[in-house]
Amino acid sequence: MYQYSEQDQRLIEERAEQFRDQTRRYLAGEIPEDEYRVLRLQNGLYIQTHAPMLRVAINYGLLSSAQLRGLAEVARKYDKGYAHITTRQNIQFNWPALEQVPDILADLAKVQMHAIQTSGSCIRSVTSDHFSGVFDDEIEDPRPWSEIIRQWAALHPEFAYLPRKFKIAVTGSAQDRAATQVHDIGVRLVRNDEGRVGFEVLVGGGLGRTPMIGKQIRPFLEKEDLLTYLEAILRVYNLRGRRDNKYKARIKILVDAMGADAFRDEVEAEWDRIKDSDLRLTEAEMERVRGHFPAHPYQNDASEDTSYPERLASDRDFAIWIERNTVDHKVPGYRAVTLTLKDFLKAPGDVTDAQMDLIADLADRYNFGEIRTTHQQNMVLAHIKQADLYPLWQALAEAGLARPVVGTINDMIVCPGLDFCSLANAYTLGVARQIQERFDDLDYLYDLGEMRLNMSGCINACAHHHVGHIGILGVDKKGESYYQFTLGGSSREDVSLGKVLGKSIPSEEVADTLEKIIGVFIENRLEGERFIDCVRRIGNAPFKERVYASHH
Repeated sequence: MYQYSEQDQRLIEERAEQFRDQTRRYLAGEIPEDEYRVLRLQNGLYIQTHAPMLRVAINYGLLSSAQLRGLAEVARKYDKGYAHITTRQNIQFNWPALEQVPDILADLAKVQMHAIQTSGSCIRSVTSDHFSGVFDDEIEDPRPWSEIIRQWAALHPEFAYLPRKFKIAVTGSAQDRAATQVHDIGVRLVRNDEGRVGFEVLVGGGLGRTPMIGKQIRPFLEKEDLLTYLEAILRVYNLRGRRDNKYKARIKILVDAMGADAFRDEVEAEWDRIKDSDLRLTEAEMERVRGHFPAHPYQNDASEDTSYPERLASDRDFAIWIERNTVDHKVPGYRAVTLTLKDFLKAPGDVTDAQMDLIADLADRYNFGEIRTTHQQNMVLAHIKQADLYPLWQALAEAGLARPVVGTINDMIVCPGLDFCSLANAYTLGVARQIQERFDDLDYLYDLGEMRLNMSGCINACAHHHVGHIGILGVDKKGESYYQFTLGGSSREDVSLGKVLGKSIPSEEVADTLEKIIGVFIENRLEGERFIDCVRRIGNAPFKERVYASHH
């Protein structure tokens, strides 16, 4: 993975010290609240319902074991012994004391980590496919490109005060595991008719109050033009994006208002002016960054290992876990493993300091010291040798990290809701627990097949409820939490926004409502049909009829 240069390292150390002084002056009453707010947001610090929340950048979801141990130490020393993985692959601490945040940032700097640009109206940390480099169908590993974008975007002076926050996702595969179509910019590696590899560029996707799917503004961009083209898009947005209304400030509103063609024309005109600038990527620069992502020293001795097929045959729980929580690797004899942070009746996405230490140890032992975070609020060890799968599974199962629920309703994506977030309108964690308790029969879940459930506690859609096969949005009705359902969303290559089912439902009826929705699916599904395909085929009407029948 990318290693900091001396310059990178000095920058984040100096930034931590600068914030230490700013915080000291704020606490001494020398900096007013509104001025300090800008400074803390530049360092990923939010003030939430009960305590500050610090969001730490995990760029494109990649961590070393040393970094994960550093995060575990922060959780232990400054927090309540756990952290939370977000849907954008970052990690959040929910209970730091304000006066200790500078110490946390100094400790993070020791392991090449920071919280810069995880909040505020700037280019946020870049996200990517958590299975980068794992599958055969990948055109090219997107991580070097994500890193090139990160280096360009980090502390870019022209884009530090954009009209609103700005999110970029990169994928190298036709299977879109990075949700590129619902980001401000989606960058996809593609091969053109001559067989050259470049980028397809999408602009104007996003969820929140007005969910939209990104529009393609460039079908093919040469590699050396990546940064100049991104710069042109950001310039047009910076000049034309609305600053008078924060609900209409995102680039998706601008693209929608101008129309994709007019927006493209402005970008191309701006790009013509700057495409031969210093930002044009040289072959040497591309190679330099690629050099930080060498292939791991895989060992192809899987054929000699007989223990793995024997364990598969003799241990049903192990076999189920292999089927559910692991995927094939392009290197024969290896698998990529998802560690589910969805332990029964725990908040989805939470990971304890002890679990982080254990995962770091297992990554060193079995996975070349590498860990990844996912959009589904899980973690991945992407390069596990067959012979190591059984001991790995035993260690994970003991630590509550092997619940075999990937792709089921119990692998739900959930934001922290009113329990933690000052923006939320409704509670989410108690409702998640209610769903987990109702749907705890794993055989039943497996029979239902792939089902993605996303639940947000407010319209900001941090849990991406619009693109869940089943989306749940918490709303406030006279001080009570109610829940609105949407059906048929997807953030994958078959992207779609869910359609609202009907009026919102009180919290005690959420699990019953899910049961009714699933009942309609079971009665109508064709052989082997996925839930989302069934919804697309029969529409919302039969589900609506069942859910609201007793409400008439």
